[in-house]
Amino acid sequence: MAGPAKLRRDAGVIGLLYASLGSIIGSGWLFGALHAAVQAGPWSVISWVIGAAAILLLAFVFAELSTMFPNSGALVHMTHVSHGDLVGKIWSWILFLAFVSVPPVEVSAVLTYSNNYIPGLIEPHTGLMTGTGMAWAALLLAGVVALNFLSVRWVLAINSAATWWKLVIPIATIAILMAYSFHPSNMVLHASSTPKSGIFTAVATAGIVFSFLGFQQAIALAGETRNPSRYVPIALISSVLIGMVIYVGLQIAFITALNPHDISNGWEHLRFTGMFGPLAAIAVGVGALWWAVVLYVDAIISPLGTAFIYITGSPRIIMAAGEMGNAPGQMVRLNRHGVPWAGLIVTYVVGVVFFFPFPSWQKLVSAVSLITVLSYSIGPVILLHLRKAMPDAVRPFRLRAAGIIAPIAFVASNWIIYWTGYGVARWMFSAVAVYVVAYLAWYLLRRRPLRELGWRQAWWIIPYLGGMWAVSYLGPSGVMGGTGRIGFFTGMWIIAGFSLVILWLALAAGQDAQAVRQCADHVKTLGSSGLESRRETRELEPAP
Repeated sequence: MAGPAKLRRDAGVIGLLYASLGSIIGSGWLFGALHAAVQAGPWSVISWVIGAAAILLLAFVFAELSTMFPNSGALVHMTHVSHGDLVGKIWSWILFLAFVSVPPVEVSAVLTYSNNYIPGLIEPHTGLMTGTGMAWAALLLAGVVALNFLSVRWVLAINSAATWWKLVIPIATIAILMAYSFHPSNMVLHASSTPKSGIFTAVATAGIVFSFLGFQQAIALAGETRNPSRYVPIALISSVLIGMVIYVGLQIAFITALNPHDISNGWEHLRFTGMFGPLAAIAVGVGALWWAVVLYVDAIISPLGTAFIYITGSPRIIMAAGEMGNAPGQMVRLNRHGVPWAGLIVTYVVGVVFFFPFPSWQKLVSAVSLITVLSYSIGPVILLHLRKAMPDAVRPFRLRAAGIIAPIAFVASNWIIYWTGYGVARWMFSAVAVYVVAYLAWYLLRRRPLRELGWRQAWWIIPYLGGMWAVSYLGPSGVMGGTGRIGFFTGMWIIAGFSLVILWLALAAGQDAQAVRQCADHVKTLGSSGLESRRETRELEPAP
């Protein structure tokens, strides 16, 4: 294991922007336009704008927090600082699920496109992976994980080399589709065939939020830039806005390139040959066969490039959990390449498990969107509590109007969770509940004092998750899977008011100022092994 090293502080604004954009353009651009169009028709363009706005709110919240805690797995640490051990343990589990579930999404994207030239991977009528597809998914995921055992530097080099490709191909696709087939009347054709709620559900379930979650790479580098108060907001705004422009352009190009006959029965019944590889199928349909070949190649490069980076990050979340006592001590051990090998094994096993309840790209995207947004939803709570408990703490980037932006970000996060529907929410909330029950049972079996549990700082989580589950359950039926007792927009108003109440309760339950400062000092003294890993993980800025 390498010795201690100081974090470099030479990440420039271009490097921050480059890192985020490379992660924003993953598998979402390959499928997002299709699924958004099916749910919202031409209104799907608005869905991309809503998704970008929601992510920007969260991005600004974490811009301040990440510069205060420039650590690997920083959300694990900052949660402990703000709300103590029990909340930290619960959110370590949620954050782990958020990271470990992304690589299966990217692997699923590769297999879905591959089904067009290797039939049998995807069930043609349902879009779900077959048994053969599941086996190949497990093997492909194993290959990606295995490469991470070698050295994190190789993974980062692959990502840097692929970034320009990942940006150029979507932009070129917009131009080519519009040049070969342009039916502007499609932008208003059958616009009323989809419900207005589809504009919002598409944000959560069509891959829109999932795509923009790549913003976090700029925040991961925030602690290593010379001028975070200027560079971080520029990179955050620019990466999300550039990503939004690209995705809106792709959505318009997709809609206008369609043959009007394909939507004659309405957008919800959109059908055309080769839908498992939608952009490549459209390219073939309009006569750009040569570009379809490029898209099939990109359907391997873009998703796997994103999978590499997330598999690199997941073991470090586990390592951070180990540093804070949330995971076995073996999780902080590194191999001779400086890689947390035990965390990689756990990442693979849990990643394979995700294929079973969510055996398609869209189902996986819905789950990932919910659990990732849930993991970030605590950010506004932490920000506001630390402003109160540590008013004089060094903040290289200080969010203006935090008292307004943070509550709005919390409401927006819970809206996205609600938009994913009860079917996904039930599964993910159950996964959190199982962990909490298992941890409490283990705690009691060890006969540890209840006063040390951290219950006073964590009790608000029960009404929070229980209330979100209840509104989802009572929400719209159909694609959202609820009982239909509450209308869609009524549910949104309930969620907004409920979120503000939970935010107030969570802030009241936070640790006192002395405990916050003691825990913050502990985080700053974490071992040199984590420091070296953080140094390697964050060297994302490509060579000029």
